Amino acid sequence: MPSARPHINLDEPRYDQSTFMGRAKHFFITTNPLNVLATGKQLDEAKDIVERYKKGEDLPDLTDEQIWDAKHLYDSAFHPDTKEKMFILGRMSAQVPCNMTITGCMMTFYKTPREVIFWQWFNQTFNALVNFTNRSGEHPVSPVHLGISYTLATGGAVGTALTINQLVKKFPPLIGRFVPFTAVAAANCINIPCMRSREIMHGIPVFDINGNRVGESKNAARSAIAQVVFSRIMMATPGMSKLLIFEPCHEKTNIMRRLVWIHAGLHMLLLSFFLVFATPLCCALFPQKSSMAVKHLEHDLQEKIHKLPHSIDRVYFNKGL
Repeated sequence: MPSARPHINLDEPRYDQSTFMGRAKHFFITTNPLNVLATGKQLDEAKDIVERYKKGEDLPDLTDEQIWDAKHLYDSAFHPDTKEKMFILGRMSAQVPCNMTITGCMMTFYKTPREVIFWQWFNQTFNALVNFTNRSGEHPVSPVHLGISYTLATGGAVGTALTINQLVKKFPPLIGRFVPFTAVAAANCINIPCMRSREIMHGIPVFDINGNRVGESKNAARSAIAQVVFSRIMMATPGMSKLLIFEPCHEKTNIMRRLVWIHAGLHMLLLSFFLVFATPLCCALFPQKSSMAVKHLEHDLQEKIHKLPHSIDRVYFNKGL
């Protein structure tokens, strides 16, 4: 009699998330730009496979590899907390094609206030969409709160870019080329906390090691957002920094000065190379299922946890992306 097939734990990623390499392998799969091309039918089929398998169905017609493929496709398109299908441009698999296009234009068109305003607004609108789509937690955000957060995020980011642009006018052109990157880094520090401000005010769900919910924590939310801000800044660093090296060569060429869209296209081509690697590697800097010592939680939540029948010293939470 053949032995039963070992059960796959689809509640956890395929690779060990306690190591950087394990997390990197996981995010190379989930941020794969080709996942954007998956049809709605394919995504729904992947979700059906994952949900049926989690309920205990054996699915003998599918190999382990096919089950993992369904899990990876599911993870790339469905929110880990709400289980809802995410808007396509907000998924991490859309980061490479979208960011290479936007950042390429930002690195090309930055010399006039009009160019700075438009491309910083466009970039921060996209970032706001990504931050909202990949927020932690499961509570809906009211349209009013979302509108205020969006206005603060994009307004703060554009204001930061314009201010920096004014400050560097007295410096050599090389310094001016750092304006887009500096503005992006500063804007991430504004945009992400604004778009996830509900989490800061009300907290995010925290769980014990077995997945049992033990409460909501504002301190965990702050930790999660800080990790995401750092990861996003690091994600933008390789591509934008390398372009600063190529920029002077491009600007010395007459054809580049006249055909700015070719210039932007070269930026996008270079960025695509860097983003394919930077996106998953920077997502992997911190575990998706992050943790915090109970002693660092709010005092009232600590008391609630200490009253539980089973003692725990750490809680776990989804940090978002």
